[in-house]
Amino acid sequence: MKALFRLIPLVFVLASCSRQAAPQKLITPVGFSEVNIEDGFWSPRLQSHKDVTLGVCIDQIENQTGRIRNFENAAKREGNHSGIFFDDSDVYKALEGMAYSLRNNPDPVLEAKCDEWIDKFAAAQMEDGYINTYYILTGLDRRWTNMDYHEMYCAGHMIEAAVAYYNVTGKRKLLDVCIRMADHMMSVFGPGKRHWVPGHEEIELALVKLYVTTGEKKYLDFAQWLLDERGHGYGDNGIADRVWNADHCQDAVPVRELTDIGGHAVRAMYLFCGMADVAAFTGDQGYIDALHRLWDDVVLRNMYITGGIGSSRHNEGFTEDYDLPNLEAYCETCASVGMVLWNWRMNQFTGDGKYVDILERSLYNGALAGISLDGDRFFYVNPLESEGNHHRQAWYGCACCPSQICRFLPSIGNYIYGVSDNAVWVNLYMGNTAELKLGRKSVTLTQETEYPWSGGVKLTVGTKSSLDREIRLRIPGWCTSYTLAVNGEELEAPVDKGYAVIARKWKDGDTVSLDFEMPVYLVDAGPMVKEDLGKRAVQRGPIVYCIEEVDNAEGFDSLMLTEEAQFETAFEPELLRGVVSISTENSSGKLKFIPYYAWDNRNAGKMKVWVPVFTPVNQNIK
Repeated sequence: MKALFRLIPLVFVLASCSRQAAPQKLITPVGFSEVNIEDGFWSPRLQSHKDVTLGVCIDQIENQTGRIRNFENAAKREGNHSGIFFDDSDVYKALEGMAYSLRNNPDPVLEAKCDEWIDKFAAAQMEDGYINTYYILTGLDRRWTNMDYHEMYCAGHMIEAAVAYYNVTGKRKLLDVCIRMADHMMSVFGPGKRHWVPGHEEIELALVKLYVTTGEKKYLDFAQWLLDERGHGYGDNGIADRVWNADHCQDAVPVRELTDIGGHAVRAMYLFCGMADVAAFTGDQGYIDALHRLWDDVVLRNMYITGGIGSSRHNEGFTEDYDLPNLEAYCETCASVGMVLWNWRMNQFTGDGKYVDILERSLYNGALAGISLDGDRFFYVNPLESEGNHHRQAWYGCACCPSQICRFLPSIGNYIYGVSDNAVWVNLYMGNTAELKLGRKSVTLTQETEYPWSGGVKLTVGTKSSLDREIRLRIPGWCTSYTLAVNGEELEAPVDKGYAVIARKWKDGDTVSLDFEMPVYLVDAGPMVKEDLGKRAVQRGPIVYCIEEVDNAEGFDSLMLTEEAQFETAFEPELLRGVVSISTENSSGKLKFIPYYAWDNRNAGKMKVWVPVFTPVNQNIK
């Protein structure tokens, strides 16, 4: 079938930012454990995670690297430490992914493996609560002497894994290990004690999770103290064994004064998540205002079309506004996952669909590209152009991205629904059945769709008694035309902050039908992005496309688009596990586009997202 393009700017039809601050979350997310995903696009990926990805991570941690052996040696207080000083975190993130998988796929063998690992962690812990295999094995006299050696970062990922495993199994052995470690840290740092700025943020958001799980407010207070330590010069305290880079670690100014994204991209994402989590409980207006400013700077001036961030390999982060190279783009997979996590939190504050627009963009493009279709190979770096020499790997010396994907994929159900006092919020479109607790009522929502290939969505309400709540359905920012019906009758619903609002008393069996038109768009990056002047990208629905040499072998480097290009779309079930491909034919040849997330899954070859546009020369100009 044919679809006409529309020209849209790099800001992706984002509305101007609302500045309505919220002292606490407006929306409570529906956890993935309450959502059973049965979806043509996502279910195969979740099955691959269970069958392949978990096994790859376990094998790498136990057999191919020394990561689990570090814990065994630390328990004996003897032996060498292998790998990098933050390698403990990879084990914790993999465990978190294992816990999430257990929630929807109970597996006694996998659970026994988790318990085995946890026993090793507990055995490695020091009597005073400290746990970090690098310092236990290389010299405890040097612990807490280098703010950029990730001690608190590793502790944070341990806490996240412990909370996940406790919530799934009720087992608290690792949770108790984390409580002892947190209490140890608080015995050394805090008001009236030592100053400290974690070089790699993560502990802050983890401490909020520990607070929620234990009810101990001291952990929330410690999280805020750590955030407020930033920007006061404590990082350069003369005890570190290398020069402290305040810009790299977001330590140049106090967090309430932040206006521009800078430094290391993943660290920044974890910082903003920590600020949002603390503000959700404290109502800190300074945090909230800073997050709004930062969001504008990230999304409007420093984000790739894929939702990826961090353009520079030099610092794994940012340089200057609109510096978005394609071939040299860094776009770490972890940073794209961070964009999902941060925008999810921002949406809960405000009820603004523009945050889910960015979440969706990062989810389907920047993050999903980080893992192969087989589930066994990973991208650390996600460029938007390749000369044919950039490929996914089975593992990395710095393996933060494989373990990040391991914990991220099984939790995607977190981002579909939310509830508030008077509404149910539908954020993402994927086939599922969800159980929602609305006060004393339990409501079932069943979603049927072939999204992202088709724009049709059917939502069925299951309730034992009438439900008097709005249903708010996100209208994606890329969508310019759609139809909406309730029980087969079309209606026009008011749109509030990107959500179509249907207010009525719902009864059992009521259906909502939503049908998005999904034309192919040519996207213009705008004049400020010098790298993309004279080029266009192709997008359909939430999916960003690219051209690969394997489909466009003849004259790949000279292929061009025209502004008047007519596109044909076709679902090809045998191509890349089933995708909608896009093709167009013009004077420069025939071009075939495939989803960006699926590139580098076939023969090695060149790739590009931004394609030059043919502009006829004006013959009257001399």
